[in-house]
Amino acid sequence: MTAHEEELPGLGTFRLVTLDPARDIDLIYDWVTQPRARFWGMTAHSKELVQEIYEFVDSLETHHAYLMLLDDEPTGIFQTYEPAADPIGAYYPVEDGDFGIHLFLAPAEKPRPGFTGTLAGALLRFAFAHPGTRRIVVEPDARNERALKRWRRLGFTFGAVVTTEEKTAQLAFLGGVPARPGVAQRDPGQPATKLPAHQQPQPPVRHP
Repeated sequence: MTAHEEELPGLGTFRLVTLDPARDIDLIYDWVTQPRARFWGMTAHSKELVQEIYEFVDSLETHHAYLMLLDDEPTGIFQTYEPAADPIGAYYPVEDGDFGIHLFLAPAEKPRPGFTGTLAGALLRFAFAHPGTRRIVVEPDARNERALKRWRRLGFTFGAVVTTEEKTAQLAFLGGVPARPGVAQRDPGQPATKLPAHQQPQPPVRHP
């Protein structure tokens, strides 16, 4: 199912389609197990485990995974999540309207000037169009210099560095509408969704 579509000047037609674990497993497994994808956290996973992880994500109402297509050519993985329902919500004061994202860009045959910035603009427009979104949250591995530079260029404000069960993460935020006071942390009675280590926003590591 197509969740978003728009024309990107100089690049082509960009679409986000719901990732189908069974249909897309060969493609995404090749991406996430390459050495350059080390910050995505799945380089040592079996194909069966990668598919199981994405089937789990697909079963959730608070987390979503999309395949990014540019003129129908796969260009990466984009994931969204509600921080209050994610393990990261235990490591910072979640605000009403926070919307988390993970970005993984597939290996490119040849670099295209402005590609990442233009693509990221489309993804941020999609994220802010989500009902209630007031602030975008990312949590790249603190060692991922390429990701850190990318989010900073896009205007994110860096927050605390936190150590989770899976990594040392650099929190960063991009506000669109001032956040309302209110929901600081997840209700202790509502446990977070336990997600596998692959949830490292790794701006493309595929970016790498």
